[in-house]
Amino acid sequence: MTALPINDLIMNALPIPVLTVGPEHRIAHANAAAESFFEMSLRMMQRQKLSDLLPFGSPVMALVEDVRQRGSSVSEHRVDIGSPRLGAERIVDVSACPLGDDRDNVIVMLQERTIADKMNRQLTHRGAARSITALGALLAHEIKNPLSGIRGAAQLLEQSANEDDRLLTRLICDETDRIVKLVERMEVFGEERPVERGAVNIHGVLDHVKRLAQSGFARHIRFAENYDPSLPPVLGNRDQLIQVILNLVKNAAEAIGIDAPDGEIILSTAFRTGVRLQVPGSQERVSLPIELSVTDNGPGIPPELMSELFDPFVTTKVQGSGLGLALVAKIVGDHGGIVECEPAPRRTTFRVLLPMHRAGDGRGADL
Repeated sequence: MTALPINDLIMNALPIPVLTVGPEHRIAHANAAAESFFEMSLRMMQRQKLSDLLPFGSPVMALVEDVRQRGSSVSEHRVDIGSPRLGAERIVDVSACPLGDDRDNVIVMLQERTIADKMNRQLTHRGAARSITALGALLAHEIKNPLSGIRGAAQLLEQSANEDDRLLTRLICDETDRIVKLVERMEVFGEERPVERGAVNIHGVLDHVKRLAQSGFARHIRFAENYDPSLPPVLGNRDQLIQVILNLVKNAAEAIGIDAPDGEIILSTAFRTGVRLQVPGSQERVSLPIELSVTDNGPGIPPELMSELFDPFVTTKVQGSGLGLALVAKIVGDHGGIVECEPAPRRTTFRVLLPMHRAGDGRGADL
């Protein structure tokens, strides 16, 4: 095996796509991250022009020409290079500079913005979950106890009431029970106790949730699986991960509705590299290579709700409480992961990135 030159080793070690664009915009060189980004080998890319890799009229082409004319570095932020081959939306920050004194050869670096945006939104989701942690504890202490007294008093009145008054006392008891159930759901957000975590087979969790759904609320919906069978275990708590996926699947089923003749939910898993998240309160950065997603073909999510989707009490359902996705955000955040929604017409995907379980020697555990 031929050893790579030191410059190639350095280029391949960079986590962002880097291209060298020569005369006539031909690709002279690309690092490993660029091969992964464009899903094309270096040898194949060297047969292409930059315009072959990017959508027609891409501002990246003008950026390269600007570098050649100026002889200095140029950058542009939030450039959409989405295409049918690359994906519908690929937002990148582009930096370009001449290769030394040679203006004919230009170095082009692409920093995908979607990952950075995911990190920022995840911090917002965690903040929303933390903001209701204190609220959950307050509700449990200040509301739940008085409610038991109200219900007890109504039951005492019911013993000596006539038939019409019993209807009112029964209404008081029923409404009290309903509020208690809501408070109990809120108590989940106030739980700060450490949860035991270990190796979890995420496919076993998905199959369990699928069986629950098909025997109940989603019996009218077709399920499809797109699993990576070689996926290593997740570092997590099985019961909590069941709750996360159950909430997402139930959300998808309710979005599709009971009258949809072609309702479909797709459960997917994949192994992704390159996503790392800093642990709050420390300098440690955790890799999040395990991806699971729940996709439905319902009507989609209104654009005005996207920025508040994981906030508590935000819902599009008449009878919804708006706590399901807030709970998902809290549990995923407690696992050190990321949850994101990718909306599209007739196709909404909730994507969760989680850390991988590692054995005591630091290696990924086997399934």
